[in-house]
Amino acid sequence: MPTRRLAAATAAAAVSVLGLLPAATAQADTGVTTGKAGAVVLRTDLDVSLLNKTVRAPLSVALNDVHAPATASKTALSATLDGVDGGRPFNVLRADVATARAAVDKQRAEGYSNLVNAQVHVPGLAAVPLITVEQVTSKAVCAVGKRPTAHSNLLGSVSVLGQKVTLRTSGTTTVDVPSLGQVRLDLSRTATTSRTAAATALNLKVSVNPLKLNVSEVEGQVTLARATCESPVAAAVQPSPSVGSQTKPEPKPEHLAETGGSSATPYLVAGGALLLAVGGGAVVLGRRRRAATTRGDAA
Repeated sequence: MPTRRLAAATAAAAVSVLGLLPAATAQADTGVTTGKAGAVVLRTDLDVSLLNKTVRAPLSVALNDVHAPATASKTALSATLDGVDGGRPFNVLRADVATARAAVDKQRAEGYSNLVNAQVHVPGLAAVPLITVEQVTSKAVCAVGKRPTAHSNLLGSVSVLGQKVTLRTSGTTTVDVPSLGQVRLDLSRTATTSRTAAATALNLKVSVNPLKLNVSEVEGQVTLARATCESPVAAAVQPSPSVGSQTKPEPKPEHLAETGGSSATPYLVAGGALLLAVGGGAVVLGRRRRAATTRGDAA
């Protein structure tokens, strides 16, 4: 009798194991890839012509140029240009506050730049600032699931080549100063797309002829207070397999391919087959023992 019970229990266990089918569940991956952000308080792309050398010397500098995550804050920012004023450094920018900040995380990217009481100088115009502003700021914000935003503010007065000017809210303002040159200004230029944003407080197109400090002409672009950003992007959903019990309904034979399985299915089938084999062996062994006992009693 114990042998029969063992065989029955083994067979039942085998059937139970074979009845277990793997079920896969998809778990959403909520992680995201970080975005990008940048800020700069001043950038120049100028071409300086030198009288005595009859050459053109580029003046390309980016002051307080940061990329996330970073912060820069300075008030006196200088550059050196060979052949100008004996090769000594001159201050391209002086300001009470000159801050550039960029920050990113999984949900947001932000660039910010700020200038307070700032003066911009170019080679050959040591006494007269190219431009003087009380305060300019730019900010660009890119957040997941939201449209990026960009805006710039110009607060207080603006002077160009020593002349106070009134800037237009759109279009270009031109300042022409005899014996010095011409400056064209674009105020608050912004641009946005579905994932990016950029803001520039002031963009200057410069053409001056100071005729001082061995400089004959200065031409090019000057940018004040620029901020940029790019939105973080949600990561793709990755399936995470897990095994669970499925009690009903049993699939029809013709749809077995559709129900599918997982990598655990072969192991479950093999385990069930092993248990069936063990149960069958136990039944055979029990019968042999009973037959041997019967023959012994007959003798």
